[in-house]
Amino acid sequence: MNRNELIREQVLRSSGVNPRKCMRCGKCSGTCPAYDEMEYHPHQFVYMVEQGDIEALMRSKSIYQCLSCFACVDRCPRGVEPARLVEALRLAVIRQKGMNRLTPDDIPALLDDEMPQQAVVSALRKYAK
Repeated sequence: MNRNELIREQVLRSSGVNPRKCMRCGKCSGTCPAYDEMEYHPHQFVYMVEQGDIEALMRSKSIYQCLSCFACVDRCPRGVEPARLVEALRLAVIRQKGMNRLTPDDIPALLDDEMPQQAVVSALRKYAK
C-alpha cells in the first residue's frame, strides 16, 4: 500500500464516511455557502477521496475554505457527509506536518542565553506530540 492509499484509508477511518454512497447529485455543493471560494466543491471532495486523489485535496486551499457549517450534510439524500471528509483531510494535513517533531536532542542547537527555560519546556510539550 503506497503513502496516498494509507492517507486515504486514514481519512475514511477518521471521518466514518463511505464515499461510494454518493450519487453525485450535487445538492451538497448547491447548498454550500463557501462554494464560490472553493477550488474543489463538496461533491468533488467526495469523488476525489473515492478515487484516491488525496494529494491534490491536501494541497488545496479548499479544505480551509469550508466553513464546517454542515449544510452539505443536511442536504445529502444519501447521508454521505462531505464536511466530515473535509475535517478528516484537515487532520491528515496537520498530522503530516507534525512529522517534523521536536525531540530533546534538538534543543541544544536552538538555545541561546536570552531564551527563558519555560519557553523551551513549552516548545517541547507542544512540538513533541
